[in-house]
Amino acid sequence: MVVERLIAVGDAALIVVSGIGCAVGYHVATAGMLGKANVYLAASVLVAVNFALLTIVQQGYHLKTVTNLARTFRMTLTTWTGLFSALLAIAFTMKVSEEFSRGTTISFYLVGLAVLLAWKIAAARWTAHALRTGAFANGRAIMIAEFGLATSSNAVDDLGQHGYRLMRVMEIPAKELASPLLLSSLAPRFDELIAYAREHRIEHVFLLINWSRQHAIDSILDVLKILPVPVHLVPDANTARFLRYPLSGTGNTFTAELRRAPLTLRERALKRALDLVGASFALLVFAPVMLVTAILIKLSSKGPVFFRQTRHGFGGRAFRIFKFRTMRVLEDGPTIRQAQQNDPRVTPIGKWLRKTSIDELPQLLNVLKGDMSLVGPRPHAAAHNTEYEQIIGNYAFRHHVKPGITGWAQVNGYRGETRTLELMQKRVEYDLWYINNWGLWLDFAILLRTAVTTVAQPRAY
Repeated sequence: MVVERLIAVGDAALIVVSGIGCAVGYHVATAGMLGKANVYLAASVLVAVNFALLTIVQQGYHLKTVTNLARTFRMTLTTWTGLFSALLAIAFTMKVSEEFSRGTTISFYLVGLAVLLAWKIAAARWTAHALRTGAFANGRAIMIAEFGLATSSNAVDDLGQHGYRLMRVMEIPAKELASPLLLSSLAPRFDELIAYAREHRIEHVFLLINWSRQHAIDSILDVLKILPVPVHLVPDANTARFLRYPLSGTGNTFTAELRRAPLTLRERALKRALDLVGASFALLVFAPVMLVTAILIKLSSKGPVFFRQTRHGFGGRAFRIFKFRTMRVLEDGPTIRQAQQNDPRVTPIGKWLRKTSIDELPQLLNVLKGDMSLVGPRPHAAAHNTEYEQIIGNYAFRHHVKPGITGWAQVNGYRGETRTLELMQKRVEYDLWYINNWGLWLDFAILLRTAVTTVAQPRAY
């Protein structure tokens, strides 16, 4: 659709302009002149093309996404940040990063993101207005609906928001739809509707009828065959909730994937590659911190440096998790009490380790072993796992991916102690959303947000 192409072109143009503008502004302000203009132009075009392609892959230019500002903002932030991180890593690996000044790169990231978000707001409002006024209308339409469904369904509003001008609605009582003499009893009304469609050049017909009424649907299709327009069958309430899920072909049969399987082989390979590279890099960076931490633990209290506890991972398989010891106890049995604020079991150094999340660093070893991932649902103690599986319906679905050092629930505020069942249910909801919406860029975004929230909002006790 033309509006989708316009927004994609707008994204690309604004990114190129922002890149060149930041390069010119920074270099003129600091050096009085701009050197390597062709390098910055090429880099801006590269960023613009990749951003547009990544957004297309995520269906970010579909009208439903464009007009959903919350989703658009999340997608823009994660895609922009992930793209910059990936390109900077590539530039560093290929030893071309010295071609770009740090000031220009940072300003390009910040200015480009601000410009894109402002453009997304304007594009959403402009698109919504254009669809309402008919400037980008999908065409004139009429609807044949089962009595009562037109008012109870959101289909009418949804069609209007996406550019269909609903000119007329013909409602048919359920009793008449169930009659085998449907065509003969409603012949005058259908004749009038067909004449109306011809006179007003109707381009679409929508049927909002319970899908179980196969005879009525076939009869209406038969009477409408004289009109050279497409006829769309709108899902009824029972069917619509299933068709929200992705459709997949299994031979000649189409199925709705009500629950996605564990990540595909390609997705698992990508996630594993990120885990290996990220965990190895993190161990190199934090090795001095881990060494000092081990010494402080040994000097401040009796007991081992590491705390090992049974957790459940991918497919519910048990593994031993590594953490720096922060308590005077080493609980790993059928009864385990979560750490609470001012918990007397926590050592003085342990309190600081938990606040800063340094106690989690040994889990990088679990990542390298393959028991865990950098990002995923947080693994709970075996005792808690058994308890929550019995009282929270979808809890076991968390085991469809490897557990993580951090996760979607943690960066959205559900980190640390879960004092009530409601808090754990919310954590599970976020974990399930992560599993159903997994993407490499989502992992990058969660890792970035983890670094920010760990410093700004410490919650663990």
